Amino acid sequence: MRLLKVLAFAMFMLAASPLAADEIAMSGILYKNPSCGCCAAWGEYLRENGFTVEIVNMADLTSIKQAHGVPLEYEGCHTFVIGDYAIEGHVPVAAILKLLDEQPDIRAISLPGMPTGSPGMGGDKDGPFTVYAIGDGEPGVYYTE
Repeated sequence: MRLLKVLAFAMFMLAASPLAADEIAMSGILYKNPSCGCCAAWGEYLRENGFTVEIVNMADLTSIKQAHGVPLEYEGCHTFVIGDYAIEGHVPVAAILKLLDEQPDIRAISLPGMPTGSPGMGGDKDGPFTVYAIGDGEPGVYYTE
C-alpha cells in the first residue's frame, strides 16, 4: 500500500512539473523608472496576457541594460528580465512568446525607442514594429508586427 502511495505521488509530481515550468517561464522582473507611466502600462499589458510581473523602480537602468549587453541604439525605456533573456522596450507579447518558445541563443530582444501605438504607448500604430535579436553578433530582425 505504501508503495502505491509513493508511486501515485511521483506520478502527480511528474504531471505537475510542466505547469510549474510554464509558470516560471511566464514570470519576470520589469525594471523601470518610477515616474514612467508608459512602462507601468506595458507591465499591465503583460499581466493581461498571462505574465506575472514584479516591478522594480530604478532611477538609472544603465546597469541592467549593460548586464544584458543591450547596445545604446537598441535601448527602450524599460527592461523586462524573464529567465536568461532581457526584453527591451514596448515589445509585443507575440514576440516574447516566440522567444520563450524558440529559446534562441541570444541575450535580448528589443523594440527600440517608444513607438507610437506599441503596447503601453498611446496613439495609433503608424508602421510595422520591428523587434531585434541581440546576441554576440550584429543585432538582426527577430520579429515584425
